[in-house]
Amino acid sequence: MFTGIVEELGEIVAIEAEGDSAVLTIRGPLVTEDAVHGASIAVNGVCLTVVDVKDGAFTADAMKETLDRSSLGALEPGSKVNLERPVRLSDRLGGHLVQGHVDGVGTILSREPGERWDVVTVSLPAPLARYVVGKGSITVDGISLTVVEAGADRFSVALIPTTLSLTTLGRKKPGDPVNLEVDVVAKYVERMLGDRAAAGGPASDPDPVGGAA
Repeated sequence: MFTGIVEELGEIVAIEAEGDSAVLTIRGPLVTEDAVHGASIAVNGVCLTVVDVKDGAFTADAMKETLDRSSLGALEPGSKVNLERPVRLSDRLGGHLVQGHVDGVGTILSREPGERWDVVTVSLPAPLARYVVGKGSITVDGISLTVVEAGADRFSVALIPTTLSLTTLGRKKPGDPVNLEVDVVAKYVERMLGDRAAAGGPASDPDPVGGAA
């Protein structure tokens, strides 16, 4: 579980294709300080498992499902990526509950620079629109953001100077893909209400609803 508060702007060092999967080597001196084999690190909002750690970088496997259903397949050596370690039970929840399971990929549609912030509009896959509301939370490339406006096929967010300088969204331009994860609470509520309606009463032992990648 993550919070969507990016700890470090890392960099893709190498990508090695292995059939329909890939091995990513990612530089991140901060997030690798206490990383060990089997640990989890969110990379642009995708939860990956650490395979090896060496000299401030870590390697992780990305399966075909992950490459197909996230923007990780478009990365190349030199690409900047947002990195976050899992939240500890004793930590403050600075963003919102983020699973690191990508629900879909959006595209930056526009940027409107302001005096101290940018308003960015992102396309929204139709199946996700019902989970996105104004002033609600959404994760974009692993960053917990508050929705300014939500439409049937797009939404907008306002990026403060810290987000612009310390994350990939300060560098993204119209046409670039971004990973999206909607608020998991909304998905659980929908499932529970659906089960209750189908049963004609309270839901009983609903199956967990997860992300896609």
